Formats: sequence, C-alpha cells, structure tokens
Amino acid sequence: MDISNKKHFLTVKDHSVSKEVFELYYDEALDMLLTHPQPALDVLGKYYESEDYISHTDNKRSLFEKAYHFVKGIALKNKLDLINSMQSSQGQLLDIGAGTGEFLFVAKENGWQTMGIEPSDRAKAIAINKGIDFVTTTTELENHSFDVITMWHVLEHVPDLDFQIKELKRLLKSTGTLIVAVPNFKSFDAQHYKEFWAAYDVPIHFWHFSKKAIESLFEKENMKLVKMLPMKFDSFYVSLLSEKYKSGKMNFIKAFFIGLLSNWKAKKNFEYSSHIYVLKNA
Repeated sequence: MDISNKKHFLTVKDHSVSKEVFELYYDEALDMLLTHPQPALDVLGKYYESEDYISHTDNKRSLFEKAYHFVKGIALKNKLDLINSMQSSQGQLLDIGAGTGEFLFVAKENGWQTMGIEPSDRAKAIAINKGIDFVTTTTELENHSFDVITMWHVLEHVPDLDFQIKELKRLLKSTGTLIVAVPNFKSFDAQHYKEFWAAYDVPIHFWHFSKKAIESLFEKENMKLVKMLPMKFDSFYVSLLSEKYKSGKMNFIKAFFIGLLSNWKAKKNFEYSSHIYVLKNA
C-alpha cells in the first residue's frame, strides 16, 4: 500500500492482542483512513486470537457479554426488517463474515435461502451447528446469484478492498440490495477517544470509512447509495471498550454518557459511531 501521498493522522495501539503500534494515514481524495503497516495474510490470524473477540463466540460469561447478546437480539430483528423492506420477497441471501451465524439463522427461519462466508473456523463451527451453509470464498459462487448481500462490520477487515467491491458487484442480481455496516471515524466518540477509540481495532481493521468514502468506492462499480441508517447501540459498546483501553477498566457511567452524547450530536450532523449503508445497482 502506497502511503507516500497520504497524510499521517494518528498513532494507534493494538490494545486487545499484540500491543503493537500502527499508524493511520488519511486519504484525502476518498476521505478515509488506512492502517499501516497491514499484516501479511499468513500472520493476520494471530491478531484475532482474543477471548474478548465477542462476535466469534456465543459466550455469556459476564454482564458485558450478556448485555452485548441482549442488544444483538434487538439488532437481529432490525436487520431482518431491513432486508425484508428492501426486497419484495425472500430470495437468496449471502452474509459475508457470518460469525456464529445468528443473522443467517434468523433470516433462514424467515424464509430466506441463506449462504455464509466466515474465515474463523471456531465461529463457523458454531454456525454449522445451527444449520447454516457455507462456502469458503466468493469465487465459488455464480454471477448475479444473490438478491441480498450483507457485510455487518466486515468490509473494514478485507485486505483487498477493490477486489471485494468488484466481487460484490459480480454476485449481486441487477435488482438486488447490498447492505454494508462499518464504523465511522468521523463520529463524536471517535474524536473523543482518539487513539483509544476501540473501533480503530488495528491491525484487523485495514480501512476506516466515511460516508464519502463508501459512496466513492462503490460509484466506481456503478453502484449508488440509496439509504444510510445509524447504529445507535454501537456508540455505547465502543465507548465501553474505549474506556477499558484508556483507563484499564470499563467505566460504565462515563461510557454511557459519551455514547449518549455521541448519538445526540449525530442527530445534527448524522455522524454516528457506525452506519448501515444500503446500496443498489445504478
């Protein structure tokens, strides 16, 4: 990745696993950040080796994990309502980065024909026990074969961003819907916590997006943004982890206040902690 023409933005530590330091560079043309250096694929897996990587387990060991899964249940209903609202009938659904399969399980129960992709063997094994079907890579799938493709907090993890976006375009039916959820580095909680903002999550987050970045990247493949939705719970979850990284403990009251303040400010500028982007073929 060439960073010679990009401005240094922030120095950030991998707080959860390696404690290594990485740099964030700003791409002015796209209005997005890039993580540098980006780990080679053969060593990338070690940065995911954390018991706290909650999306790859069904654990409910602590109050935090129980609260996470309670909120996740609400989010699953909202996700299902969203995909149902974007298509006239249930069809073929692909979830890239399916984790432990909760979303695909709910969608399958609702009549969708589902398929998942998940690189984590541990998470995939949990999902398979729920009856979820998987392929290893998108290259195994036929052109224009899906009515809906979802990536819930996954696009930021993809090493080859251009290839991934081209694949999404290839796989989506002409009338299909693409739904991408990513953190927003322009949110108040990101600005407040700076290098401790948990959603930077270096180095497994290669990219850090803005609305302009999403629009620009997908316009290259003749796809247009038709709707943008807030993920209001994310400001609280991210603030809790950020407090832990900053002070060594989860300051629940302070994190709740920062999350609330972030959502309140976002009512005016629509810069929430995370956004859901709904895209269609132009």
